[in-house]
Amino acid sequence: MQETIRILMTDDHPMIIEGYQNTLIATKKESQNLLISIANSCDESIRFMDQAVAQENPYDILFMDISLPPSSDGKYTSGEDLAMYARSIMPKAKIVILTMFNETYRVHNIVKTINPEGFLIKSDLTSKELASAFQAVINNPPFYSGTVNSIIRKTISNDIIVDEVNRKILHLLSQGVKTKSLTDHIDLSMSAIEKRKKHLKEIFMIEDGSDETLLEKARKKGFV
Repeated sequence: MQETIRILMTDDHPMIIEGYQNTLIATKKESQNLLISIANSCDESIRFMDQAVAQENPYDILFMDISLPPSSDGKYTSGEDLAMYARSIMPKAKIVILTMFNETYRVHNIVKTINPEGFLIKSDLTSKELASAFQAVINNPPFYSGTVNSIIRKTISNDIIVDEVNRKILHLLSQGVKTKSLTDHIDLSMSAIEKRKKHLKEIFMIEDGSDETLLEKARKKGFV
């Protein structure tokens, strides 16, 4: 019996999408009929999703690149935002995230906010891996690529508990953001941020009090 699978792929690099599309078509099962829509921007992706819902024919699987130019109204700035929108209007659709990002904070954030059925780091990606991910997401999700799994395992195996805000502080410091500028990125007062940094240094047992040592320790433990 033929099974029709409706797919929306969103990536702003047409060559990459073509590669994904060719791989899926070449490796699909004989019983699978793939209907693939392609969006190269947030605006196109939203248009396709809204149309599918209006026609009561939602997508089964959405492949989302994280790094995308923002939508024209500025409301959607990444594949993360699109995935959350997709979750709200097509709750049964399966979401596969594809990204170049492999920083611990980013990976954790995506897992926490979207909880995707598939999560692939582009540098891990081969045709074979994409084909396996596709079949696994249809039949037995989730499918996370090697890098994603090792980041998650590394952090779970740590006995150090670092909440989302502290993770964000570590991430921003590792990106070179100075402490005095952290209030531009995090909705906390300077004294609250300083308090959290002091707490982080206690958790990681930093004796010299330097940010460099904190980041070094956090990196070793898989938090950055």
